[in-house]
Amino acid sequence: MWSFSKASRAAKDFLTLRSPRRARLEGRGHPPRRLETQPAAAPRHEGLRVRRLVPALLVFFAVVPLAGCIEPLYGVSGGLDTSPLASELQAIEVEEIPGRTGHYVRNELIYGFNGTGSTVQPRYRLTVALRERVQTPILDTVTGRATSATVIADADYRLVTWPQNVEVTKGTAFNIASYDRFSNRFANVRAARDAEIRDAKVIADSIRTRVATEMAARGSAPTPALPR
Repeated sequence: MWSFSKASRAAKDFLTLRSPRRARLEGRGHPPRRLETQPAAAPRHEGLRVRRLVPALLVFFAVVPLAGCIEPLYGVSGGLDTSPLASELQAIEVEEIPGRTGHYVRNELIYGFNGTGSTVQPRYRLTVALRERVQTPILDTVTGRATSATVIADADYRLVTWPQNVEVTKGTAFNIASYDRFSNRFANVRAARDAEIRDAKVIADSIRTRVATEMAARGSAPTPALPR
């Protein structure tokens, strides 16, 4: 049977949430162990986050001052199409180019010179003479059919003022586009059409870039005297 002292000691252990073994050790004269608390270490992700932000901030502060130093060759500045070079490019009239590929080239040039869709009085006239040929360099030795084809397009262009008819620039642009041939005739027609479209886009972009570079180098539209 428990005595009154044992009962009070058990109640005290229960209230202080001590284990029976620890209570017995304290009753025998052993001092209770103190739990050593260590300061919580700083989370590692905070240091990693700071180290990752430093390069991003350096790049940001290095790029921001250069944002206003870049000006497109024939692009729109300030949200309005008011640059002198853009106005000159919009005044270029592209003459008709025969053939399906010529139709693609002309559409790309019109959109590249005047993508706004506005009607501008033409002051220049651009003529393009397009030549196109198809080569089949690879043949299947079993069937004797071509497994691939190459569409080669050359374009001679000439830009003159209108109506003075004074030459501004001229040159030649070309491109090569390849495509695979299959046994399906419709697939071959579609692949050849895609190659022609790729040729047209590259040639039109090359002509537009050369014309814009020449007109930008001149600084302003040429004003030749009328022929006597």
